[in-house]
Amino acid sequence: MSEKVKIHRYTSLRRLATRLRDDLNGGNQDFVLLYAYNGTGKTRLSMEFKDVGKKKLRRSSNVDDDVDQPLTITETVGDTLYFNAFTEDLFSWDNDLEKDSERRLHINADSKFFKGLKDLALDERIGDYLGRYADFLFDIDYEQWTISFRKGDDARHIKVSRGEENIFIWCLFMAICERVIDGLETYAWVKYLYIDDPITSLDDNNAIAVASDLAKLLRKAKSRTRTEAVMADGPGEADTPPRMVPAPIKAVVSSHHALFFNVVCNELKKDAHKKYHLQRPERGATYTLRATDDTPFFHHVSMLAELQKAAHGGTLYTYHFNMLRSILEKTATFFGRDDFSACIHGLEDADLFSRALNLLSHGKYDIYQPSVMVDDNKKLFKQILDAFLGRYEFALPDIFERPTARKGQAA
Repeated sequence: MSEKVKIHRYTSLRRLATRLRDDLNGGNQDFVLLYAYNGTGKTRLSMEFKDVGKKKLRRSSNVDDDVDQPLTITETVGDTLYFNAFTEDLFSWDNDLEKDSERRLHINADSKFFKGLKDLALDERIGDYLGRYADFLFDIDYEQWTISFRKGDDARHIKVSRGEENIFIWCLFMAICERVIDGLETYAWVKYLYIDDPITSLDDNNAIAVASDLAKLLRKAKSRTRTEAVMADGPGEADTPPRMVPAPIKAVVSSHHALFFNVVCNELKKDAHKKYHLQRPERGATYTLRATDDTPFFHHVSMLAELQKAAHGGTLYTYHFNMLRSILEKTATFFGRDDFSACIHGLEDADLFSRALNLLSHGKYDIYQPSVMVDDNKKLFKQILDAFLGRYEFALPDIFERPTARKGQAA
C-alpha cells in the first residue's frame, strides 16, 4: 500500500448515518457502498439513516364544521425506503398446523412499505425477477394479505426454504422500487434507498445475479426524471407543455458478503460513489470508516489485521478461531489446494495447528455473545496466526490507527 488511507472514527451510529447522508448530498455522490462483517451494526445503521430523515409536518384540517378553529394534525414523514432484517420480519408463516395442507405467508398490511400494494399490479414484475433466481411460483391474495407458493399445478401451498422466502421478499422489494422510480404518487416521499444484506442464504450464482440486477436498478434510480407542470407566468405560457426535471433517488448498499459487494462495486464503478470498509474494533462503542477508493478491496487482509490486533494487545474471543480458519481456507483455494492445512504444511507443529483449527473452529461460537478464550487457546491461536503470517508475509493495513484531528474537531 503506497499511501495511508484516513480512518474516520464515530462514537455513535447517528453521527455515522449523518456522514453517509452528507456524502450523498454535499458530497454529490450517487451511491455509498459499505462492506462490514456481521455483528458490526449494519442493520442498526440502516435504521438510524432512516430515522435521521424523518420530519414532523403539521397541517390543518376542518374535520368538524361546528368548530371555528381548524384541527392541527401532526404527521411524521420519512424519506428512505429500506430493505433489511426488519423488512423480512414484515412476513410471517401460517403453517396450517391443524390440517397441514395450506401453508401461507402473511403480509403485515399495516406497514407503510406496502401502502397501495393492491393497486400497484406487481405480480408480473415480481415474477420476472423471481424467474431469474428460483423455480417456484406464487399467488398473492390481496383480500387476505397472504401469499401462497407452488411448484407447477401439483404442488400447491408449499413451504419454501428460508433462502427461497428471502429471495421472494427481495423480488417484491425490487418490484416496488421500480414503481418508486416510475414516480408513483404512493411513494413520492422516497428520496433514498437503503439496502442491507439482501442475499441471505443465497449461493454464489444468485449472489452475482442479484448484485447485477440491483446495480441496474440503482443506475436507473439515480437517473430518474419526473414530469413537472410549468406555471403560466406570462402571455403565451399557459399552453406550455409539462417538462421533465431531474429527480434522482440515491442509495446506500451495505453487505458482509464479499462476492456480492465486489460485483456491485464493479457494476457501479463508472458512477459517482464512495466505497467504505465499516468496522467496530473489538466490538466496542466506536465505529471506524475507511475509504477503499484508492486501495484494492481485500476483506480477508483487513480481517487478518483485525485478528493480529486482537492477538497482540487486544481481546481474543472463541469465534476468532472460526475467522482464522476461514482465511486459511480462502488462501488454500487461491493456491488451488483442497484443504486449509496446506497453508501450514511443513511448519513446526503443523499437525498440532491443524488439529486445533479443526477442533476449535467447529464450536457454536456466537459473535453476538462472545466468550473470551482461555489462556492456553490464546497462546495456541497466536502461534498459528504468527506462523501463517510469517509464511505468506501479508502487507496488513493499520486499520485501527487513530487519525490525527484538529483541536475541537468532532468525529
